[in-house]
Amino acid sequence: MAVTAKRMAHLSIRRGALGAAKTKRTRDVAVHAGGGLPIDLRGKRVFVAGVADDQGFGWAIAKAMAQAGAKVAVGTWVPALNIFETSLRRGKFDESRKLPDGSLFELAAVYPLDAGYDTMEDVPEDVKNNKRFAKYDRWTVSEVAERIKEDFGGLDILVHSLANGPEVSKPLLETSRNGYLAAISASSYSFVSLLQHMGPIMPQGSAAMSLTYIASERIIPGYGGGMSSAKAALESDTRVLAYEAGRKWGVRVNTISAGPLGSRAAKAIGFIDDMINYSGVNAPLHEKDLSAGEIGSTAAFLCSPLASAVTGVTMYVDNGLHAMGLATDSKALDRSNQDA
Repeated sequence: MAVTAKRMAHLSIRRGALGAAKTKRTRDVAVHAGGGLPIDLRGKRVFVAGVADDQGFGWAIAKAMAQAGAKVAVGTWVPALNIFETSLRRGKFDESRKLPDGSLFELAAVYPLDAGYDTMEDVPEDVKNNKRFAKYDRWTVSEVAERIKEDFGGLDILVHSLANGPEVSKPLLETSRNGYLAAISASSYSFVSLLQHMGPIMPQGSAAMSLTYIASERIIPGYGGGMSSAKAALESDTRVLAYEAGRKWGVRVNTISAGPLGSRAAKAIGFIDDMINYSGVNAPLHEKDLSAGEIGSTAAFLCSPLASAVTGVTMYVDNGLHAMGLATDSKALDRSNQDA
């Protein structure tokens, strides 16, 4: 009987614990049911490398991070910095700075950045002496990392939103060695360099991400100059960095493969409008336009605690275009032509 009483007491305690846990779960569910499952980046320090206007993915990501409560700093290519800061100061971006509550999101800092150089020792003399660069200091990757540590004490989220291919309009067979290597340096190795220098100031549980494009794995005629190769390298590096940065610092690394957007940078390719039209006809979600805000929201999720087990991933945000193996508007599908 003593054993039975002891067991009954144990069962009673266990039922009480389970009941308390059930009550807690019910309470938690009620909270989420009433308030949703928010992306909460309050207290997080974010650096978005590659923001020079309010039209591209970098701006949309910065805005989404700010909306989620993060403190956001950006890095702007040195020659574009004066125009960007002037536009920001004069209110030209105020409309696109508006958050859902009507307030304007604020940038915590704007740093001059040229991610093509790791240290000032790497910078050629003609670049150092160029008037567009000479009036700024501490704009190489290592120096910007130092400035972020000085200003914010560290970093929680790193976003790589930059690319450049000086010969992007040339077919690969006509691309020079210098043009090819420049594309790789600016568009993929720059992410490696940023993580090399930012990783040591990022606490465990931090996140890094970049932006890629479907040309990494599918042929997009006209997207040349080694840029398709650079994007393929970026995606491969994402997987390797996910392992290395994960083991070394506990940092997650992902990339977003974004669909075509008519940003200022994309227009440099020359046929971005054709790609947008092609996507609009052939993507599974063909009746909706892709917006930069959708990339921003996905980036905020990937870098948030909600995605704490997600790393090494290429996330497609392109209305499903990547899944298609056949162009639905192909003339080869026109049966009237076949019958003729």
